[in-house]
Amino acid sequence: MTKDYHEVDDYRTFTAPAEVHKAVNSLIGMLNGVQFDNIVNQQELSEIINWCNLHRRLQRKFPFSEIIPLIDNALSDNILTEEEIQDILWLCKNVVHHDGFNTYYDIVTSSLQQLQGIIHGIMADNILHESEINQLYVWMDSRDFLKGFYPFDEIYSLLITVRRDGVISEDEKNLLKAYFGNFIDTRMSFNVNAFENTELQNRYSIGGICAVCPEIEFEDKVFSFTGTSGRAKRKEIAEIITNMGGSFNNNVTLKTDYLIVGNEGNPCWAFSCYGRKVEKAVDLRKNGSSIVIVHENDFWDEV
Repeated sequence: MTKDYHEVDDYRTFTAPAEVHKAVNSLIGMLNGVQFDNIVNQQELSEIINWCNLHRRLQRKFPFSEIIPLIDNALSDNILTEEEIQDILWLCKNVVHHDGFNTYYDIVTSSLQQLQGIIHGIMADNILHESEINQLYVWMDSRDFLKGFYPFDEIYSLLITVRRDGVISEDEKNLLKAYFGNFIDTRMSFNVNAFENTELQNRYSIGGICAVCPEIEFEDKVFSFTGTSGRAKRKEIAEIITNMGGSFNNNVTLKTDYLIVGNEGNPCWAFSCYGRKVEKAVDLRKNGSSIVIVHENDFWDEV
């Protein structure tokens, strides 16, 4: 099992506690992800080994000095048991909760880093099982505090969409794989292939995702609207927002707090939103904006 690690020379050197924290959170997520289907196969093992090899040059530094030998020992028989995973997770969680590290990231940042690690883990063998999708949904459903943060809303909404009818088709699995590929740095992966990701993303396109049952505040918040409402004209929606203490701007900007997506009376638009404004809102979220993409039904529920 070999890989040319010179291709990741641009990977940042781990000199700050914040960077160590991110690396360990990613490992926590990956370990959770690979065991979501209750089977750790050889491809998933190679992804964990790859994480160790990427950081092996730092093995003399804490916490890698403890984590890497523990993983090496666990994998000496080329098998990773549930007990061994729990031992590694226990050590990793002690690291990220240590007084020397926990001031760098709050629970939101740590959880989002772990979410990306989980996605990496469940995609490690390039196969997406229904049990992994369901386990990811359970993990996200228990973390309401991540609502409003990218990419939680986007992924959670997509999971709700594909699970809605109780059957997850191959097309739906491929759609998820295409979207999950956005959150995996293939330079840091042993198995996930950049070309295959691109091929899937060319076949399955998602323009934007509405938040699920978001908390909407009106006082001093800026709203925008896209699409066509099945219940009111845009001017009437703007008046409602103003009367409730908010303000309305037809354009999406850095100051926009909520983008309402009209459904044209079609409930099938609940979680699949397309258009220029939505695309701009998603780009803003990717760059750290807290703008929330709200489906019209949730807006009327709040009103």
